Amino acid sequence: MKEKNRIAVLISGMLIQFCAGIIYMWSVFREPVATHLSWDAGSAAFTSSIMLACFVIGIVGGGRAQDKLGPRRVTMAGSVLIGAGMLLTSLVSSGMPWLVYVTYGIVGGLGVGAVYTCTVSTIQKWFPDKRGFATGMIVAAFGLSLVAFAPLAKMMLDSLGVSMTFIIFGGAFLVICLLASFFITAPPEGYMPAGFVPKKAVSAKQFATSEVLKTKKFYLIAGSMFFLLPAYFILNPLLMSLGVERGLTESLAVLGVMITGIASATGRLVISWASDKIGRVPAILLLGGIMLAAVLLMIIAQGVLFLVCIAAISFAFGGSSGVYAALTADNFGTKNAGLNFGCVMVAFGLSALISPVISNALASSGNYTLSFVFSAASTVISIVLTALISKAKLKAE
Repeated sequence: MKEKNRIAVLISGMLIQFCAGIIYMWSVFREPVATHLSWDAGSAAFTSSIMLACFVIGIVGGGRAQDKLGPRRVTMAGSVLIGAGMLLTSLVSSGMPWLVYVTYGIVGGLGVGAVYTCTVSTIQKWFPDKRGFATGMIVAAFGLSLVAFAPLAKMMLDSLGVSMTFIIFGGAFLVICLLASFFITAPPEGYMPAGFVPKKAVSAKQFATSEVLKTKKFYLIAGSMFFLLPAYFILNPLLMSLGVERGLTESLAVLGVMITGIASATGRLVISWASDKIGRVPAILLLGGIMLAAVLLMIIAQGVLFLVCIAAISFAFGGSSGVYAALTADNFGTKNAGLNFGCVMVAFGLSALISPVISNALASSGNYTLSFVFSAASTVISIVLTALISKAKLKAE
């Protein structure tokens, strides 16, 4: 295969991920949708958690399906679900606002998960020489979606209304993702770029998922991810409202949402690239340190410091997206990377569901100090588990 072919796959995957990143924009949609449907804000906020959970289910299901059907077909199916989820959301009425859980949360979430796992695992096979960098490029596009679409969505919601905004986004995403899906194909078995001589991998074995689930290293990786991410999941649906409470104007709060997208995309690219140089585990430990410092500062953060903290938390969150995918492939091989990483991402989904519930219980009075203390303690646990990853042996070894 020619070099230019894998670049075409990379660009197409980035385009799909750019559209799929809509999953992180519910903080922009939440209040307009709640007002449009006469829905209470708390119930509307839970849409984000449902979508993130279904995102993980889509990753697991998509990873399994692509092994049998190939990445192109699964990516096309996921693209249809993304578009359909947005279009169906435009039809939800105030009589049954909870249908947004189904349309945006379940249908959209499953679609995003399917295209996410197919593009990430496929690009890892095309770039064995630059796995961290290529994975970073793919997931960086996912993060950049927020930067581009947050101000556009805000403008459209104000001028066109909720229904028309979802119709336009749904139709555009459906067309763009379907066209780009035609380029998402796997390389020939054993593909290596011209002139590339692979170094000794952490594991030369191509692990089946049933084998992965029997290793101690899998649970350390998944546990490390689970405990690293609560701060982001707690803050994400609250960025607009909490930003205003912490002294930001509404326009600065919208800017804060854009900043999280920029920081997340930067983390995805920079940390994934750095992990090729310094190693996956040191890169995750670095993210843990950044997350811990930002969460502790968040307890007192006001105004500009609040923006700095959410940028740091988003940077660490984004960086984790690329590094954990590459770490999973390093340890368990790329042959079954879609499903293997999907199993790791179950920890992501559980964290997305459980963290906001714990936070809401701790912040029942409206004070989020205990939520941030909880997030800091969780991050410390993640750092400890991450430090143990390198020492754990794979069962086959």
